[in-house]
Amino acid sequence: MRVVAASSLYHFVPGATELFHKSYPDAKIWDKKEALEGDDLIEFCKGYDAACITQERFDDYVLSNLPELKILGMCTAGVDHMFPADCKKHGVKVGWIGGVNKIAVAEMTISQMVNIVRDLYHLSEQTHNGRWPFRRGGIRLHGKTIGIHGCGNIGKEVAIRLAGFGVKIIANDREDRSDFYAEHGIESVSPEELWARSDILTNHLPLNETTRDLYTGEVLDQMKPGSYLINIARGNMVDEEALAELLKSGHLAGATLDVYAVEPAIDHPLFELENFIGTPHCGSATIEDFLAMAEAGINAIDIATIPEPGMYPFD
Repeated sequence: MRVVAASSLYHFVPGATELFHKSYPDAKIWDKKEALEGDDLIEFCKGYDAACITQERFDDYVLSNLPELKILGMCTAGVDHMFPADCKKHGVKVGWIGGVNKIAVAEMTISQMVNIVRDLYHLSEQTHNGRWPFRRGGIRLHGKTIGIHGCGNIGKEVAIRLAGFGVKIIANDREDRSDFYAEHGIESVSPEELWARSDILTNHLPLNETTRDLYTGEVLDQMKPGSYLINIARGNMVDEEALAELLKSGHLAGATLDVYAVEPAIDHPLFELENFIGTPHCGSATIEDFLAMAEAGINAIDIATIPEPGMYPFD
């Protein structure tokens, strides 16, 4: 099989190129930082049977011009950027392995919880700028109610790592997680209870038609007054304008986002707010997890199947 790595992931992650060539010695690997798209993507993948990809968009136009291509191996945490109907139309199989970046994202989630409730980012920023700011009191995690929206691969890892903080964990997930909840002392609640009771709410839902634009202004307004919101999942789930207004009003004490409706989120109005912390979609940005995603893309080739729109993970 002729395989191409159409993502720069394999070029900039230490060890990933060697890993790829161990499985496919004659593989061609994209070696530039810029992402391939459109005609450039077609030209690079032309004549190959399989491609390992990250965010490259293999839509109807691209697939129509790559008749030999029959397998896509995903190196990503989610598949919301894919076109399952187009892949099915062209008989292209898609392979994906979930949860490969779960540890990095879980660790960042908890670090951001501590960061936002203690205002550590802004205190550090002021200190770096030559000031010695007044250390106004934050709050501690101990004794607080933490809400987890989406208790799949990442949500579970967050819950496990919160065990030592002395918190009450409540969660909501469309899947039956009762065994996991019982094992870890987690209370299953409705979305409305999750919003109303959480002192800190962290979102780990996948982006799909049921979750897109889920956190509207109306939903954010249902959150407990003085609570905090964390989203290190996907953009296009939180109404960012409404979030800004609720942060300004004090209804929400703080929020931190790693993902946005439009990326890169340059000069975003949220960045002007003192009770907001923004990061540049780096939840899985560790060497270990990048390498794990690179390996997952290779292994995904062997488990690829024709995608069915509306079925997991394309639901």
